[in-house]
Amino acid sequence: MMSPKKADKIATGVLYGVSGVICIILAAMICFILFRGLPHISWQFLTGKAESYKVGGGIGIQLFNSIYLLLVTMLISFPISLGAGIYLSEYAKKNWLTDVIRTSIEILSSLPSVVVGLFGFLFFVVQMGYGFSIISGALALTLFNLPLMTRNVEESLRAVPFTQREAGLSLGLSRWETVIHVVIPEALPGILTGIVLSSGRIFGEAAALIYTAGQSAPALNWSDWNPLSVASPISIFRQAETLAVHIWKVNSEGTVPDGAQVSAGASAVLIIAVLIFNFGARFLGKKLHSKLTSA
Repeated sequence: MMSPKKADKIATGVLYGVSGVICIILAAMICFILFRGLPHISWQFLTGKAESYKVGGGIGIQLFNSIYLLLVTMLISFPISLGAGIYLSEYAKKNWLTDVIRTSIEILSSLPSVVVGLFGFLFFVVQMGYGFSIISGALALTLFNLPLMTRNVEESLRAVPFTQREAGLSLGLSRWETVIHVVIPEALPGILTGIVLSSGRIFGEAAALIYTAGQSAPALNWSDWNPLSVASPISIFRQAETLAVHIWKVNSEGTVPDGAQVSAGASAVLIIAVLIFNFGARFLGKKLHSKLTSA
């Protein structure tokens, strides 16, 4: 019969081996994408206009659309998820209402992004009349992003020791003032880390945006900053093909002669952006945590 120590070593070795294989596969995929795409990245590629039926196109408008759509989505989803997280962590009691909320969050988090996109198309694009636009894409991504951010806010707040809440209340602060001035500042590193990680998830999303934000990237009039004009860069009612959607479109339509090079370069840019979001989240979380602990 095998001894417990030997069985533990074998199980640990198997787990390390599986983890190592997964890391190697992930690293190989990232290196392959970067190896193929980095030679095609240049300033002209990052700022140029996408072309059809001729070579030399860029991703400037698509890159701007991705960043702008990300900002609009976060402006909509963060206040909602922050309020929901505070309610679930600080005020919610164990009853049927909180059970329904938590079940809804779990259901939303398990929905495929294409289902969210189809719902966004039927509701925001058709019923609400927003058409293919940034606001339709942002609202669809809000549904896609809310479960992740709500759970992140709730878990970050729950990680704050209860003694800090008692200290705030003992100083004469109300429950709401304790949450605002004591609990949230202490949970800020975890909340910001979740925001950055969810931003990377949004930045690389394609399926939900194909049916909501549109598949075209019209030229933008950079001198027109009227938000009601569809040619304005800041208008939320214009179509906005993002970088991830552009990669899908280039590979599916075949109208770009150098489509393989454009797709490889755009994929490398997307991977680099997601890596920046992920490593930035870890760095920001550690930096804020060290500052708060030293203070």
